[in-house]
Amino acid sequence: MAMPAEWEDLLKQTREIVEKLAPDAVITEIDFEGPLIVIYTKSIEKFAENPEIVRKLALSIRRRVSVRPDPSLLLPEEEAIEEIKKIVPEDAGIKHIYFEHDTGEVVIEADAPGKVIGKEGMLLNEIKRRIKWAPRVVRAPPIPSRIVQQVREFLKNVKDERRQFLRELGRKLNRPPMQGENWVRVTALGGYREVGRSAHLLQTRNSRILVDCGMGMSGENVTPYVNVPELWDYSDSARPFKYLDAVVLTHAHLDHCGFIPVLYKYNYEGPVYATAPTRDLAAMLLLDMIRVSYSEGGDAPFESKHVKEFLKRTITLSYGETTSITPDVRLTFHNAGHILGSAVAHFHIGDGLYNVVFTGDIKYEHTWLFSAAVNRFPRVEAVVMESTYGGRDDYQPSRKEAAETLKNVVRTTVERRGRVLIPVFAVGRSQEVMIVLENAMKRGEVPEVPIYLDGMIWEATAIHAAYPEFLNKELRELIFHRNENPFLSEIFQRVGSGEDRQKIIETPDPAVILATSGMMNGGPVIEYLKNMADDPKSTLVFVGYQAEGTLGRRIQSGVREITLYEKGMPITIKMEMEIVTIDGFSGHSDRRQLIQYISSMQPRPERVIVSHGEERKCLDLAYAINRRYGIETVAPRCLETVRLR
Repeated sequence: MAMPAEWEDLLKQTREIVEKLAPDAVITEIDFEGPLIVIYTKSIEKFAENPEIVRKLALSIRRRVSVRPDPSLLLPEEEAIEEIKKIVPEDAGIKHIYFEHDTGEVVIEADAPGKVIGKEGMLLNEIKRRIKWAPRVVRAPPIPSRIVQQVREFLKNVKDERRQFLRELGRKLNRPPMQGENWVRVTALGGYREVGRSAHLLQTRNSRILVDCGMGMSGENVTPYVNVPELWDYSDSARPFKYLDAVVLTHAHLDHCGFIPVLYKYNYEGPVYATAPTRDLAAMLLLDMIRVSYSEGGDAPFESKHVKEFLKRTITLSYGETTSITPDVRLTFHNAGHILGSAVAHFHIGDGLYNVVFTGDIKYEHTWLFSAAVNRFPRVEAVVMESTYGGRDDYQPSRKEAAETLKNVVRTTVERRGRVLIPVFAVGRSQEVMIVLENAMKRGEVPEVPIYLDGMIWEATAIHAAYPEFLNKELRELIFHRNENPFLSEIFQRVGSGEDRQKIIETPDPAVILATSGMMNGGPVIEYLKNMADDPKSTLVFVGYQAEGTLGRRIQSGVREITLYEKGMPITIKMEMEIVTIDGFSGHSDRRQLIQYISSMQPRPERVIVSHGEERKCLDLAYAINRRYGIETVAPRCLETVRLR
């Protein structure tokens, strides 16, 4: 297929400017790769010595530019690893060496990064000279992550397919925009006046972008409305999503990412934009969803091959990094404070036409893990925000008060020789509860008992350790400079098998058990509940949101006789254990924080669209923002469309 003339002209223009700025450089190839124009050269040192060349080039062509060494110069991976090990002293403690084929970097994970770099960067320069890959040194994670390693290995195995995908995407991103009236609108495809199956369709004259695509938590409303005519091409059963330009994923919880593999099942071929930890956490949770579905005798809506397609086509962005995702839309991620890698998505549409922010799930408060959600932007006209705790009475205690309550509950339960069962999401709440309990036991504020971690909690914690730059400053300081990693405490015991779980169930000694799933709609927490429910000495502690229709919500609401299943047969369970709800651990902002997020936003938006909350909470929050600040607000229903411009 011949390249359109406008693409050829842009690449030709790029080459001419490079030859003018760096006349002695040997350029072997220039091409599109995703949002970048990539220049391959045999004279990489000329660009390294004079970074102004790339800056001037990017300004001239108004595109992001990456300069990489020609692949023929790069030492083969195995040889490169051998050379690195020859150069770096053993006491540097190299743990892993892996290669980023998208960028031409080699990442060296070591216990002592300074000893890899050497005095004044001497060793690092020697590595670069010998192997030609661009070395990047990071501190080795204290907990190895199986998922992170598997994702890296998979991306290495599909590097050629991924490069072809990025080139095709680059051509699409550089297609000329259609002429005519410019407009912007948002269609509610899920998660409006409800919690679960979050999905928003952001449309312009030139773009169709899906922001999140999640699964419902229970009941009939499980799947988002992706079969709407704006998104689904009914004339092409083989490729119904062919007009979908991009998916933007704010974070890895299944109510936001759980339906994305289904898009690939129906041959969606486009990209997903996410942070790196969101990509890895989503892969972990999606694969676990398949495993749990089959183990409980059901069918998953997708297969592992569709999760692999998601990984192959995911483009990762750091906080603050801006990139074009369609010809007329640029995306920037900012910290959302909700879970590891969670992002507020800022969209800049057209040449100054319109700016809209999708908050995803946010925590506008400094927590044990993360800084508060960002609400400072260059421009913003509209905000699509969550309202999980947006009701008029949804005020939560502080993190400090929540920690004190949890310590009191654990102390009281242990003293009466009971056990504490805490249903948690693997990502976010688990790690915060771990930090609170580890600190309390270390200080003697709570009797020291084993804390069992069942489900994907340990692996999720390892992924947190792999991405320390996404944690708050205080936790990074504790882990890397004071050498006090709370996640490595001996009180934490990983539950690695059904046999391990059964031993814990049969042992009546006091303990704390953190088990998934957080809303008790499946997972190992159910096995513990079956065996602990009739023990009045034990306590069931809710620390996270319980959606309508879930078992967790029913128990939290006072139901004391429930039906569970044992080998496919229904059994009746009577709840004799104490039931406690501890507010303040949530990764969602309460009503006060949600209102403050908008009131202190710079610049203040002209319009707020409310989603991700039960109907009454959506309406309450929309009314409060409108009444207090005079901002136009709306709380649409699913399938409604709001024109922004």
